[in-house]
Amino acid sequence: MEYVFTLKYSLPTDETDMDALVERLGEAGCDDAILGIGLPGRLALAFSREAVSAVDAMRSARDDVRRVVPAAVLIEVSPDVVGLTDIAEVAGVSRQNMRKLMLTHAGRFPAPLHDGSSALWHLSDVLAWLAERKGYTVDPTVMETALAAMQVNITKEHARLASTDTAPG
Repeated sequence: MEYVFTLKYSLPTDETDMDALVERLGEAGCDDAILGIGLPGRLALAFSREAVSAVDAMRSARDDVRRVVPAAVLIEVSPDVVGLTDIAEVAGVSRQNMRKLMLTHAGRFPAPLHDGSSALWHLSDVLAWLAERKGYTVDPTVMETALAAMQVNITKEHARLASTDTAPG
């Protein structure tokens, strides 16, 4: 199966030769990724990777990056946290249609992670909700990828919080 996902990293300060980094990543197995190096100190790799499962695809990609840049810090795996426009794109509907669904089914539409001027959801929550409704087809590979990305992000954040926990006791 082919899985499409993005790994976003913060790079160590000594990693300044981006051309050499791109070359090393390609040699290490990341030749199935498009690399984004626009923001200094950051790296995004948009993978299209063959694997048995989304978890295996993400794990092998992470391991490939870790071999090249062991001190890189994983910031986020996507698709996971998304806005209404992103959800509409994945669902194959207009943003207006997705907004109408959200407002019409306010009591049943998944609760956002963040609700403010821009609301954010876990993509897998909204895809599961759409899959339950007639008329919406959810690609199982996209659903599996969104679930795996959410699990990685939650696990990573839990570990970060546990390491910074300064509460007594």
